[in-house]
Amino acid sequence: MIEVSVTKDEIRVLGHSGYAPPGQDIVCAAISTLTQGLVASIEGLTGDRPDYTIAPGVFILKIKDLSAKAKLLVDSFFIGISGTIDAYPEYVRIV
Repeated sequence: MIEVSVTKDEIRVLGHSGYAPPGQDIVCAAISTLTQGLVASIEGLTGDRPDYTIAPGVFILKIKDLSAKAKLLVDSFFIGISGTIDAYPEYVRIV
């Protein structure tokens, strides 16, 4: 199960979906694309240089000091996450 949590200071995306074997897991691929796309968009479209960690099964993004533009990208990220949760609720959840 992938668990997504958000506080006023950070977003955490932790775990593996278990939908399919590694390399074939479309749920993990979707979440990975969303998280990596978020960081790339923030760095490429705003002046922000966010503090983040990306590792297998771990994404942590500090959001406390992001610009308004970056926060809009975070909102877009959550639209994508919500769509994935709607499609695969047994594999991804917001906690």
